[in-house]
Amino acid sequence: MEKPAASTESQGSRPALGRESVQVPDDQDFRSFRSECETEVGWNLTYSKAGVSVWVQAVEMDRTLHKIKPLENGLRSFCFGDPRIPRQECRMECCDVPAETLYDVLHDIEYRKKWDSNVIETFDIARLTVNADVGYYSWRCPKPLKNRDVITLRSWLPMGADYIIMNYSVKHPKYPPRKDLVRAVSIQTGYLIQSTGPKSCVITYLAQVDPKGSLPKWVVNKSSQFLAPKAMKKMHKACIKYPEWKQKHQPHFKPWLHPEQSPLPSLALSELSVQHADSLENIDESSVTESREERAGGAGGEGSDDDTSLT
Repeated sequence: MEKPAASTESQGSRPALGRESVQVPDDQDFRSFRSECETEVGWNLTYSKAGVSVWVQAVEMDRTLHKIKPLENGLRSFCFGDPRIPRQECRMECCDVPAETLYDVLHDIEYRKKWDSNVIETFDIARLTVNADVGYYSWRCPKPLKNRDVITLRSWLPMGADYIIMNYSVKHPKYPPRKDLVRAVSIQTGYLIQSTGPKSCVITYLAQVDPKGSLPKWVVNKSSQFLAPKAMKKMHKACIKYPEWKQKHQPHFKPWLHPEQSPLPSLALSELSVQHADSLENIDESSVTESREERAGGAGGEGSDDDTSLT
């Protein structure tokens, strides 16, 4: 499955990496993100097994972009081989999920706690505008690595039959880094959902996240060759079950579609600042070896396909 050619109309928008002040993304930012998701570049096939292909592209000196493309379902994933600033893109075709359902699943924080087994804690903090908020998310990393968390400014925009959700890291005075977690930095992360029919869509996940640490090579390999495809497949299962689940859990409550429903307090942009990676402690975990439990289970919390929590 080839990526469409990038549109040229988005050229000139400010890069997320260069932000010096907290800003809610504008239409130009959303167009730029879409262009990033759709840009086609050259790839070299380095791995192909059991329907999964890994593609590599040299981006900078001693940085490599890995791309995973399962041949059967169209999923693709990329990440920088330099784990200091990993960049990852996953792409999945959903032939049985409408774009609007996938959009709802990504927004519904209560449902995410049910299907995303990597979640430790997640909650919305405050509302900035009708289509932007600030939230907290912490997640489990493969043992014995330290778990991570992040504070992000998230924004979203329907674009006809398509949707974009994206975020970047900010600092909130009431939620400083915790001693039991490593504060990661989202330079720019987001989803592009493109409708391909009344009951089908394609989702592209693009992320550039600094995990604050020199991660061991086995983590990078596991992420690109196992964890990313596994997570996307789990998301697909969650989408299939979402309509039934939502009917039992506040079926009409969708503040991402109806801003007047939001119970969040308002927050001024002036209370936030951009979270720069160099202001956080750098955790060197490059020498950490994979635990016996992880090797046996394959991916820890992702090792099970049990869906009983989705009912």
